[in-house]
Amino acid sequence: MSAKVGPMNRNTVLDSATAQIPETRERESRPGLSFAAPRGNATGKKIWIDIDNSPHVPFFKPIMQKLQSRGFEIILTARDTYQVCDLLKFHQLSCKVVGRHYGKNKLLKVLGNCLRTAQLLPMAVKVRPDLALSHGSRAQILAGVLLGIPTIMMHDYEHSTKTGFVEPNWVLTPEIIPKATMNGKRGRTLTYPGLKEDVYIPQFQPDPSILQTLGVSPSNILVTLRPPATEAHYHNPEAEKLFVAALELFSADPNVRAVTLPRSVRQSAILRQRWATLIASGQMIIPSAPVDGLNLIWFSDLVVSGGGTMNREAAALEVPVYSIFRGKIGAVDRYLAESGRLMLLESVDDVKTKIQLKRREKPLQMRIPRPEAMGRIVEAILEIAEVECR
Repeated sequence: MSAKVGPMNRNTVLDSATAQIPETRERESRPGLSFAAPRGNATGKKIWIDIDNSPHVPFFKPIMQKLQSRGFEIILTARDTYQVCDLLKFHQLSCKVVGRHYGKNKLLKVLGNCLRTAQLLPMAVKVRPDLALSHGSRAQILAGVLLGIPTIMMHDYEHSTKTGFVEPNWVLTPEIIPKATMNGKRGRTLTYPGLKEDVYIPQFQPDPSILQTLGVSPSNILVTLRPPATEAHYHNPEAEKLFVAALELFSADPNVRAVTLPRSVRQSAILRQRWATLIASGQMIIPSAPVDGLNLIWFSDLVVSGGGTMNREAAALEVPVYSIFRGKIGAVDRYLAESGRLMLLESVDDVKTKIQLKRREKPLQMRIPRPEAMGRIVEAILEIAEVECR
């Protein structure tokens, strides 16, 4: 793991220029925290959790700990995509990393999922988990169907729930998403209150040293900027126009410092080439070392992001956040927009007129998001385990 900023004890967003792990080999992550079932009260039941994307590492870690405390053994696998491997190392999670990201081409995605399923099967046959859990892992769902392992798929974006010709046995989703929009089997969609980000944000502790490390003055307007997910199947090129418009807006104010967090090595290289002058001036900062994503958001005056977890983390922390996501808007983002916790930008004119570049007053104490999200998620998993693991 490369040098870190501050305590880095929560959801870490990594600069994509950091060293990448080879993509094509199945491998073990570095030894770390083991989730073997505790002695004395072990149920003898195994839950297989498959990490499919970067945000799922901090999300599943406290859930794994809760399930372990209830006597379950956790089998952990992950896909090498974006910063998953770096986050696994940082959080010291023992994990078998299998497969990789195959880009935005739909045919390659299908073939990649089938290949990853084949790579996961030998492990699943050997371990024989009693239950499989993920936040959108299609390869795990297919492996579960082939081996007769009951599956739970969690979702917080209803427009990406389709898994092809197979469906999970159970779906677990925020209660603000209408059940009718999910693909779960009738009567097998369970819900939890709040957002998935509410699971791990309560553990966050701000650390102001991040400003000095990034070279940002307390008098600067600090913007956290996340580009669109250009390799995602739901990506709309209109989002890239909004991203450019936002950077042009920020560059017009010499007091703005836009800390920009690329999603991949390729995206980082493109940004460094296109915005070299802005980077040289110090107005655009692409960190060369990992930064704690929640910590950066907390000390930012505003966040502009191409959608997803970072938008919802900012909303949960009550930091002004503007979404340049131009795909289908999901129920979670609509809920946040309607409640005034998220501004949806739909045009270049919106970028110019709706983004407010100003300092915000940081509260002395962070408001803790809904703590019941974690409890209900674990309770739902236990309810399903009781049905499926007899």
